[in-house]
Amino acid sequence: MSKPKSPPKQATNEARAVLRTLRISPQKLNLVAQSIRGLSAEKAVNELRFSQKRIAKDVLKCLNSAIDNAENNHGLDVDGLVVTQAHVGKNITMKRMHARARGRGVRIEKLFSQITIVLRDTTKQPEKAEAA
Repeated sequence: MSKPKSPPKQATNEARAVLRTLRISPQKLNLVAQSIRGLSAEKAVNELRFSQKRIAKDVLKCLNSAIDNAENNHGLDVDGLVVTQAHVGKNITMKRMHARARGRGVRIEKLFSQITIVLRDTTKQPEKAEAA
């Protein structure tokens, strides 16, 4: 006997990608995530491609991964994809020390963050999961 299969984490008309351990503070990453929320996938790619922010390249990789997941794993139409969620979370924090006057030291925290991008196919209606 094996464990029953766990239910999927998203609906059938959704695909997602998670990018972990990004060396940027969550506050700065959220500025880039805000710029793509609610846009179509094509417009979001263009927004990130021409963004001046350093982290936009990594977010673009994550968005392309979510688009590929939607196409290959879930069989969704790429033209109908919309970025429904782009949420940012905290990850690990590196603690470092900075030397100060008179033999003292102050703590420097180098923050890491993660981003989750969820794409939804607006042309396809979600199917309800059957309860067993």
